[in-house]
Amino acid sequence: MKKVRDIGIDAKHPENECESVKCPWHGSLKTRGRIFKGTVNSSKPSETSVITLDYFNYIKKYERYERKSTRICVHNPSCISAKKGDVVRVMECRPLSKSKRFVIVEKLGKETTKMTEDVKTQKEKTQEKSGGKK
Repeated sequence: MKKVRDIGIDAKHPENECESVKCPWHGSLKTRGRIFKGTVNSSKPSETSVITLDYFNYIKKYERYERKSTRICVHNPSCISAKKGDVVRVMECRPLSKSKRFVIVEKLGKETTKMTEDVKTQKEKTQEKSGGKK
């Protein structure tokens, strides 16, 4: 088993191994700066994911908040291999390509939203009414 590096934050290291130099756990990539959570939107390109960051922006004139989101390209090491819908922790690193300046450090789980939970409960209720049949 290859030795896992300490990357400087309290994060659970991945169970899989990889040979990538651009991996903060198994390679020589140093991380720094911003740390945040986001949801994986797309993981189609190899070792790249597009994540969505949701945040609130305060509008002083109306004394209200507006909901905004940003899409960021991040490096997705093969040992983590986050898929669409996963909630991940992302950390800043040196520029890896033209658009990638961040790397996925750990997978936190699947995205759960109130809407998906409501849809599941609605399906369960309709199945109970129909006697368990679809």
